[in-house]
Amino acid sequence: MATIVKTESGTWKALIRRTGWPTTSKTFRTKRDADDWSRRTEDEMVRGVFVQRTTSEKMSIADAFDRYNREVVPTKKNSTQLREAGRLKLLKMHFGKYSLAAITPELVAKFRDNRLEEGKSNNTVRLELALLGHLFTTAIKEWHIGLAYNPVANIRKPSAGEGRNHRLSVENQIKLFNAVNKHSNPMLGWIVQLAIETGMRQSEILNLKTYQLDLSRRIVSLNDTKNDSPRTVPLTKHATEVLQYAITNPLRPDDTDLVFFGEPGKDKKRKPYQLNKVWIQIKKDMGFADLHFHDLRHEAVSRLVEAGLSDQEVASISGHKSMQMLRRYTHLRAEDLVAKLDKIS
Repeated sequence: MATIVKTESGTWKALIRRTGWPTTSKTFRTKRDADDWSRRTEDEMVRGVFVQRTTSEKMSIADAFDRYNREVVPTKKNSTQLREAGRLKLLKMHFGKYSLAAITPELVAKFRDNRLEEGKSNNTVRLELALLGHLFTTAIKEWHIGLAYNPVANIRKPSAGEGRNHRLSVENQIKLFNAVNKHSNPMLGWIVQLAIETGMRQSEILNLKTYQLDLSRRIVSLNDTKNDSPRTVPLTKHATEVLQYAITNPLRPDDTDLVFFGEPGKDKKRKPYQLNKVWIQIKKDMGFADLHFHDLRHEAVSRLVEAGLSDQEVASISGHKSMQMLRRYTHLRAEDLVAKLDKIS
């Protein structure tokens, strides 16, 4: 049976002590609210579905994300941390004043719809929802905070879509190569060429170490990949030449084993070369605003397929785990297919 008492401040405190359950209490402005809460809580205890919500009601989303940033984010890869930093900031700003217990599927669905109306892509919104959902999953499973359910799990997610279908024409590739090769730092041109020649991800290229290269055998060994599956990437003759230029660069310092290096930071250590700002400016100058660096990977994978490699061979080079994902990254030029049809007609 609940005990309800009036406090010195004029509020009403409900206290429930029941065998087999932790002592539970909550303060209300009116006695009626205290009575209603007590009856509901005791009923949930009888039915075995009671969840201690005090912590979730007191912890705000902002505080939860601060803890997530301290405990969970450092366990993720550096590339993932960089990608998620903006999403975390956005979610914290949007939901920060709410408590964990106050977030409902309706609020999350409204956030989804607003982001889509702002013109954000389905994939962008899906990734934002995934991060918010992981916060709740962590709070429930790892922090043992009393939440009845994960509100993100109970809403419809935007469809994944068909993926981008951006192919570089020969003319545009020449323009791109001319632009990046004119940059004062030759590493930019080498990185772009390597992306099209190998299909490696930007993070894989930028984090390349000299000991991962075996240019005599024309292979690169990747251990730290997006999907955590090590793979060996074969190199074209041109890719081999590009990497040879990079490691024999006369300006190459002795204090790093990075193939593409930046200036020393405050800690005196060199980090990978950062190309985002100059890449954005070059795209703007060329009128290629819709070109993403990741499109170079799409281009490389599509060319491997057009060259006649099997799906399994292409996947072993690109690192795709499923044929479904590989097909989303592969877009064949119709004119190239016409030439093949002519050979069999």
